[in-house]
Amino acid sequence: MTGRSPKLQRAYDLRSKEEAEAVYDDWAAEYDADMVGGMAYVAPANAANRLVDLAGDPGPVLDAGCGTGLVGAALAARSVAVIDGVDLSQGMLDQARARGVYRDLTKADLTQRLDIPDDTYAAAICVGTITDGHVGPEVFDELVRVVRPGGLVVATVAHVWESRKVGEHLDGLVAAGRIHLREADEWDSVNGENVRCRIPVLEVR
Repeated sequence: MTGRSPKLQRAYDLRSKEEAEAVYDDWAAEYDADMVGGMAYVAPANAANRLVDLAGDPGPVLDAGCGTGLVGAALAARSVAVIDGVDLSQGMLDQARARGVYRDLTKADLTQRLDIPDDTYAAAICVGTITDGHVGPEVFDELVRVVRPGGLVVATVAHVWESRKVGEHLDGLVAAGRIHLREADEWDSVNGENVRCRIPVLEVR
């Protein structure tokens, strides 16, 4: 897309875990001003609202790839009481911690198995992470693992639904009896960049 913000393009062009960590550590202090104020990043609020509209306050929620805590703040504003977050970038985690809405924040790589027992959470949410230069649909396997049966996994998927075969991956989880795919509608994501995303909602079996 022509005219894309250089900082956003840099994030989409990431090629390694080390590069991702460095880019987001460097961007952390200005991220909210750039993304929310400058680019009208609405995906965190849209995904958080979808989770609460469907599940209310479901119990403990995992915010996977929590960044600066935009999703946590949106959930807390809707009276979700217990939120934990994980992210690769310590700089982003520091920004999230300053919001005071998370019970626990942990540095973690979403391309690896999380140090979280099975069936720990009532729901999980993952916003802005399944996209160019970030993680692939395999992250759904981990989110489903750590959410209790009957709980929801809500995520945003921008740009890569077809190229990373996200729909096919979710179909595989359905076929394996691990989830029911409740919806996967298109929503606004980054209005200032004319970016839309899908928000799949998975019910864990």
